[in-house]
Amino acid sequence: MKLSHKEFDVLCCMAQTDGPVTQRKLEETTRHSLSTINRVCKTLSENGFIKNGKITDEGIQALEPYRAKRAIFIAAGFGSRLVPITLNTPKPLVRVCGKRLIDTMIDACLEAGISDIYIVRGYLAEQFDQLLYKYPMIKFIENPSYNEANNISSAMAARFLMQNAYILESDLLVSNPKIIRKYNYSSNVLGVWKDRTDDWCITEKDGFIDEEKVGGLNCYQMYGVYYFNSSDGARLAEDIKTAYESPGGKEMYWEQVPNVMFRGKYKVEIIPGHEDDIVEIDTFRELKAIDKTYNV
Repeated sequence: MKLSHKEFDVLCCMAQTDGPVTQRKLEETTRHSLSTINRVCKTLSENGFIKNGKITDEGIQALEPYRAKRAIFIAAGFGSRLVPITLNTPKPLVRVCGKRLIDTMIDACLEAGISDIYIVRGYLAEQFDQLLYKYPMIKFIENPSYNEANNISSAMAARFLMQNAYILESDLLVSNPKIIRKYNYSSNVLGVWKDRTDDWCITEKDGFIDEEKVGGLNCYQMYGVYYFNSSDGARLAEDIKTAYESPGGKEMYWEQVPNVMFRGKYKVEIIPGHEDDIVEIDTFRELKAIDKTYNV
């Protein structure tokens, strides 16, 4: 049975809460009106998905098609703007305040119950083996084309794993692990609202990506935290191959495939984040501003 978005929101709230959840709490958490919550709870109760303010085993099963099953980390690049640190260390393994960048993302995935984790590696690939001491569940995917193509080559290497999957950049410093969610109703991307930005950004229409561009006003700055559901993930596997093999395709960023080249085929919801949730460290200057030990 396919859930409505409101039914999904209520079940998710109950699945992530110990003990009974009041309708007032559901109203506060989901931001749906109390009358909507009352109506949705009645339907969910009739279907056996909730009972006495708690989700049932049947309710958990109803959420199963929406569960994130794996995470794919794009981690093959050189990280040229973080030189000199990246001359000897892949950017995802750079430590910030004592912790590797990629650890903050992996920990968020594990907290969300995602343990099927893949890392697409290329530059100084063998150094990623050190992650296995802390994260023995990790599996590596080799990208032999990382030095001659953009990050679409990493997506090409992992394209058959993208159903019910997060596709994540590996150079993000995460302070709020809840940006990685156990259940997702639709394909989505994390965005932080900006009055003005010179970075990659997206505009929205009815809550979904309308346009991707570089720089803009009153838009969402796009972060490399994407999720694709089963149907979109299967479609993306074919479209990435088509894009990669097209003239100039190797110069593309992978997210341009659903957002630009095949824009009309995908509905990618924008999940609003906050400034404090996540930081993208692009340059050595930005790294030194966050971690003062690099100023020595």
